[in-house]
Amino acid sequence: MGDSYVECLVARKPSAVLTFLKILLIMLTAVFLFMGLIGYVAGLVIGIVTGVGAYFATMNANIEYEYLYVDKEISVDKVMAKSRRKKVGTYSVEQMEIFAPLSSHRLDSYKNRDTKTLDYSSGIAAQPERRYMMVCNGGINVILEPNEAMIRAIQNVSPRKVFTD
Repeated sequence: MGDSYVECLVARKPSAVLTFLKILLIMLTAVFLFMGLIGYVAGLVIGIVTGVGAYFATMNANIEYEYLYVDKEISVDKVMAKSRRKKVGTYSVEQMEIFAPLSSHRLDSYKNRDTKTLDYSSGIAAQPERRYMMVCNGGINVILEPNEAMIRAIQNVSPRKVFTD
């Protein structure tokens, strides 16, 4: 019929704290595992624990978000370290109140509401603003960084709710 399919992948800005923590935990793992090989059992146990911590820090240090628009629905997946995928949300375009750039004056009346804001963008403020806010019924604001094809596809379905200024 008139169903459209648009896919977009956005890399999250790497966190300096997680990058430092990842390097620190990898170094501690190497030191404690070496101590465990020498004969210290406590060093081996601590080395295994820091190794598990380094694994989780590595997974959360490199995050990408994948947006998928199909059949009036936007699905957001979180891709960790380019190896694991987790679905973080599905949002209906029919439940959307407004979709506009973060710097748009059209969002001024929505900024003072007591709502939950979910940020699935790169976290980088660019000029011109590429991040968009989708205000949904139910008190949820979703910040996305869609490409032009996704903006056009959403605008074709709901032209009075999508603004590009």
